[in-house]
Amino acid sequence: MAETAHFVFLLVENFSHLAFSCALEPLRIANLLSGQELYRWSLASEDGVSATCSNRSVTLVHRGLEPLDRGDRLFLISGIHVQRHTTPAILNYLRRERAAGTPIGAICSGAYVLAKAGFLDGVKTAIHWEYHDLFMEDFPEVDLVRNVFVTDAKFVTASGGTAAADLMLHLIALEHGKDLATAVADQMVYNAVREGTAAQRVSLQSRHGMRNDHMSRAIALMEAQIEEPMTPFELADRLGISTRQLERLFGKYLNTSPKRYMMEMRLHRARNLIVQTEQSISEIAMACGFTSTSHFSKVFRARYGVAPISHRATLG
Repeated sequence: MAETAHFVFLLVENFSHLAFSCALEPLRIANLLSGQELYRWSLASEDGVSATCSNRSVTLVHRGLEPLDRGDRLFLISGIHVQRHTTPAILNYLRRERAAGTPIGAICSGAYVLAKAGFLDGVKTAIHWEYHDLFMEDFPEVDLVRNVFVTDAKFVTASGGTAAADLMLHLIALEHGKDLATAVADQMVYNAVREGTAAQRVSLQSRHGMRNDHMSRAIALMEAQIEEPMTPFELADRLGISTRQLERLFGKYLNTSPKRYMMEMRLHRARNLIVQTEQSISEIAMACGFTSTSHFSKVFRARYGVAPISHRATLG
């Protein structure tokens, strides 16, 4: 009989219920289909009583932040407003468990907590795409990737939602064979299992039905140059096409101009930073390529109907 593996899921306040379910259910189904207790699990929270997820459901837990047993695996699951709930008690607990040799992983926004604990410098890391802007601002030394999950690093990390299921199915396949992992996926009616290297977000080509290499490269360059945005002329020059051709391509595929698309991209990033960070409005303006805070505030208000500082206040 196979040895039973024990997972401890540390639920941080406002954790993602979807990510939690997708992490736990494959383990339960693996036990059911194999007829063995391949996996056990315990739930933990900072207070040792319960944790509230982002949909406001309350989950009772088995334990608090007591030391784990040798051989236990610790997975941290968090969700929205992760900065607010990354407490000194949780960070100290993670550092103690790391020093004790406990394997540690993180799901959804959980990689933010690991980075805050100082674990991820130079480490290839996955986090939910919505937190990429925040993460790059706060932890530029981390090797952030857009993969659905990462297992070939010291700390296992997975982005949110069904990526947790992809990760667990991958671990089941490694430990108990691909046939069992496939059977678990079938039981979940999950027929789109992804490898870790798959990108989190639907590709530009899929979203817009595009197969144009110039457009793909143009948008990749825009994303890379948000802090120092290129003019349409500079972008066209990098692509080796005329500005007029670039304008036609954006009109055909996205029904907008390169200049408008770039502005929308910058404002979207600014909105993420306002929601997710404590950076000043002037710092966010600079991070999104605006040299003037007043100009940034003006275009932000025009796009979202509220000033940046007021937008932050309404979310506080």
